[in-house]
Amino acid sequence: MQSGNIANYKELSNFRDINDFNNHFEQWMLDVKKQFTKSELVALKRLIRFSAKVAGVCNAKIGTITKATHELDGLGISRSTFKRMVSKAKDLGLLTVHETVRKNGSKSSNVYVFNRFQVSSIPASEPSNVEKLNQPQTDNLLQTTKQDIKDIRKDELILSQKEELNLDATFTSEKVPAAFTDFVKCFYNDAKVIEEYYKLVTISARKHKVIEGITDIAIKAFKALVRKVKFSTVTSTYGLYWGILNKKFKAVHLKEMFNTWWERV
Repeated sequence: MQSGNIANYKELSNFRDINDFNNHFEQWMLDVKKQFTKSELVALKRLIRFSAKVAGVCNAKIGTITKATHELDGLGISRSTFKRMVSKAKDLGLLTVHETVRKNGSKSSNVYVFNRFQVSSIPASEPSNVEKLNQPQTDNLLQTTKQDIKDIRKDELILSQKEELNLDATFTSEKVPAAFTDFVKCFYNDAKVIEEYYKLVTISARKHKVIEGITDIAIKAFKALVRKVKFSTVTSTYGLYWGILNKKFKAVHLKEMFNTWWERV
């Protein structure tokens, strides 16, 4: 399937309108909600909100959806959680996923299509009046209204504006040495991130009174950081880089002090 604007997939929708989507999804939730973890339900809810422009159809990128959960929901999710949710939803019959490709043949974002609740999932016998009164209530996980659609557009605008503000390495301040920028951009092609890392360099160098060879030391320290991140779990890359820098600059400072002392002997 060719990738494109969400409007191009309108024919994939299984629902007359948003209200029809709401009704079927609530029935799905009564039947399968317990199959999903809390994090997976967050992923599912966000996917639903991205499926309002065309009722029950979404072609947003996984990165866009997961980013929205971090910035717009109370609980952020990972790509693996989202994929796990999609896998469960497919197995349950809730979702159908279509892969798409760009004009050049490369893979693009998937198209997620919600299915109508299957009649076979409803009990064969008509429940009694008492059972009807005691049916579990949904938590309005969907309830997509016109206001929700406005909120979705607002959310997308906020995300797009933030993405536009993320400048690549070519916008890095001239105060940062080009050699440092060229090396770090291989891992973080973001001007703000590069500047934050070099800010740690300048603070650490000043702290240990090092004025020469700062860029070389900064790059060596960053190499050590990358190796550490590659082979172990790191909770804070900035904190780890700060520690590596201090260790290296301290070693240089002690060496300079020793050389000064030796020359005086």
